[in-house]
Amino acid sequence: MIQAKRALLSALKDALRIAVPDSSHIPVFEAPKQASHGDLACTAAMQLAKPLKKNPRELAQALIDVLQQQPAVQQWVASLEIAGPGFINLRLKPEAKQAIVAEVLAEGERFGCQPVSERKVLVEFVSANPTGPLHVGHGRQGALGDALCNLFATQGQQVTREFYYNDAGVQIATLTASTQARLKGLKPGDAEWPESAYNGDYIADIAADFLAKKTVKADDREFTASGDIDDVDGIRQFAVAYLRHEQDLDLKAFGVRFDNYYLESSLYTSGRVEQAVKKLVDAGKTFEEGGALWLRSTDYGDDKDRVMRKSDGGYTYFVPDVAYHIAKWERGFQQVVNIQGSDHHGTIARVRAGLQAAGVGIPQGWPDYVLHKMVTVLKGGEEVKISKRAGSYVTLRDLIEWTSKDAVRFFLISRKADTEFVFDVDLALKTNDENPVFYVQYAHARMSKVLRDWAADKGGDLSALPKADFSLLKADTELTLMTRLAEYPGMLTLAAQGLAPHDVAFYLRDLAGAFHSYYAAERFLVDEVELSRARMALLSATAQVLRNGLALLGVGAPEKM
Repeated sequence: MIQAKRALLSALKDALRIAVPDSSHIPVFEAPKQASHGDLACTAAMQLAKPLKKNPRELAQALIDVLQQQPAVQQWVASLEIAGPGFINLRLKPEAKQAIVAEVLAEGERFGCQPVSERKVLVEFVSANPTGPLHVGHGRQGALGDALCNLFATQGQQVTREFYYNDAGVQIATLTASTQARLKGLKPGDAEWPESAYNGDYIADIAADFLAKKTVKADDREFTASGDIDDVDGIRQFAVAYLRHEQDLDLKAFGVRFDNYYLESSLYTSGRVEQAVKKLVDAGKTFEEGGALWLRSTDYGDDKDRVMRKSDGGYTYFVPDVAYHIAKWERGFQQVVNIQGSDHHGTIARVRAGLQAAGVGIPQGWPDYVLHKMVTVLKGGEEVKISKRAGSYVTLRDLIEWTSKDAVRFFLISRKADTEFVFDVDLALKTNDENPVFYVQYAHARMSKVLRDWAADKGGDLSALPKADFSLLKADTELTLMTRLAEYPGMLTLAAQGLAPHDVAFYLRDLAGAFHSYYAAERFLVDEVELSRARMALLSATAQVLRNGLALLGVGAPEKM
């Protein structure tokens, strides 16, 4: 069907050149809003009617008259009709849909992927300061970021996953003070316990390992404890390395990896912050008032000018962000995506303003942002707010231990990022159609069982499935399922363009639903050898697409459940 769509799109371009010679319109096919309207829809006539001062239905008829002469239309299209104000609806012949089975089987894991390009993309996500365990918000970022990176990779782009964190700020000072208090034998509730200290059990674990002079190794650092409770810098470095190691364990359990770690402190030690400020001052985009240095961010659409350097000489938090993003640009990334909590919304305008004011060639609207809202956790019908280990929030590790990596990954990506999400632990454990990840995985397990039974009981040859007679796949449920398979590559492209990995989860549920309907309507282990082989080929292709989509989300595709 992919081949048929490409041929028909080329035919549509040719028809437009003939019917509307002066048009520069770029034609596309859309999916009709209702399946009963056909398989493909074209809105070119409606879009061209006004500038050409023509009746859209008459223009549609002129296009149809030319299209009907095109060889690709004669080969693949059963009917063309005008609907509404000027839609052109195409109904494909069964063989156009049947062709998708061979295409999927031939391309396998690469089905839906585009050729490799030179386009470089950086996705920054999680970026948790090493002050405690990863919480469910970090989990949502991990699921979103990793799936988005996988989406970009399907489009042939060169993707870098980056984790940015501060190892020397106020929060790190609080971590250090908390650990030192534990080293001195204090605990939460004691009169001398620091008011702002972190109260989770993990602080006691850090203190115990520090006293034991242990060595901790994270993906980006390693440190050996001195055991000296007065070694403040050593306590700081050990606590940071300890928690980075803990984060790495959580991320590994979650199936998330990073290519690079970037320290906020390096922006200062390398001079990048000062260089960025100098660029803004030299560009005439700053002014001094009240002893502070301000950025004229209102020149770039911000609602007010912003303080860059406070009267005490310290920089506000968006200044290193500007320096960091200039570094991203200088590293050659054409597209940069930041995945952050919705509480970062206010920083977008000022960071983009700083990047424009710096005058280094960064395009407007760069970088892109995906902002996610909060995750509420329900267990036993009640909201869970406290984790003993963390002291004040539910951790990512809690969710994984209560359910599974697959459930957490699928659930956290099954809604648009900008919507609040309720993670129902009890639902994630259900083994029925109410649980979306079970529903999709069970479809794959069902197909795998049918294919095993066919090979074992009927002596079927799985390697011969690409040679099956696909013209035998004529049932309505088969045509619907094949149509769904053909939507996969286009869905990936649109999801990547729209920074919308949740679209993959939606698609997988729809595909699983189409299979379950097919399973309920037809028999597979039938006596007609060729029909059975053709249906096995369709099941094999469907299982392949389910595996591809689940792998993109970091979710397994079990063969047995």
